[in-house]
Amino acid sequence: MTHSATPAGPNAPVAPAPSAPDGKAAARRTAAALLDVRNLSLLGVLAVLVAVGGLTRPDEFLATSNLQLVLTQASVIGVVTVGMTFVITGGGIDLSVGAIVALASVWATTVATQEFGFAGILFTAVAVGVGCGLVNGLLVAYGGMVPFIATLAMFASARGLALQLTDGRTQIVTVDAVLDLGVPDAYVLGVPPLVLVFAAVTLVGWLLFNRTTFGRRTVAVGGNAEAARLAGIDVRRQRLLLYLLSGLCCGIAAFLLIVLAGSGQNTNGNLYELDAIAAAIIGGTLLSGGRGTIAGSVLGVLIFTTITNIFALNNLESAVQQIAKGAIIVAAVLVQRRALRDG
Repeated sequence: MTHSATPAGPNAPVAPAPSAPDGKAAARRTAAALLDVRNLSLLGVLAVLVAVGGLTRPDEFLATSNLQLVLTQASVIGVVTVGMTFVITGGGIDLSVGAIVALASVWATTVATQEFGFAGILFTAVAVGVGCGLVNGLLVAYGGMVPFIATLAMFASARGLALQLTDGRTQIVTVDAVLDLGVPDAYVLGVPPLVLVFAAVTLVGWLLFNRTTFGRRTVAVGGNAEAARLAGIDVRRQRLLLYLLSGLCCGIAAFLLIVLAGSGQNTNGNLYELDAIAAAIIGGTLLSGGRGTIAGSVLGVLIFTTITNIFALNNLESAVQQIAKGAIIVAAVLVQRRALRDG
């Protein structure tokens, strides 16, 4: 016998339909969980690399001086990567970061600049970086140029100007206040000042990305610029600010490089753009924009720097090192595509 369904009475409980805010909150929680898993995976990779270095060269790799060197070398490219993470998350790209670092470093170490001492060198490096970022931002945001083309033009121009300023020669820093930051006596509890600057930039970048409307606007513009515009976000202004931030990071990195090398050269920052993009990608930042993580990018920098150090200690060819980095980048992109398809 068939039984007809009893119609629900007026007092019968009705399951509430999920609201849109709840759905968005669930999506945010899912994204946060995925990023946590990725960061834990990156920490695992870093732990494996440390174990490999400790097993192959225990006396050298695990020495305090070598660990300080790894962190110091990671500081320069790490500051650049923080700025690059913002730009890529916002849907752009910056191929000029290495050239900007070179230009800022040589401009800040000219004889005329060094006459103004520590403040003159620091101000010049930051001002040149911000100025180049301003040009990039104006070309992309208000000039309507494709980021790839605009920053490629800046790459060529900045490299050429750096070469012209130095005439191919190395500019030695003679300001003791700058050089003293690189000596062990300046270390704070065994931590080099450059590492402390990197930690400060990372912390500020993380707070800016995750705890401010600037970070949320960056994600919105990178995810869907038209939707962001309809939501009331000034997309052009946001893009300009992103390139200004990238230029600022390049200027800070140039000053750190001056402290580290004690000189300014037109070859400084070589391939920084590739290293920064690679570190951001393996850290979980989408090349298409709309998603990024400062913590993941920093872990990516530490992984690449540790790989370089291990290869150097084991006297392996740099060509093999580049192949290994390329393989890591390809694997990271494939993982991203798989996650996007499954998500």
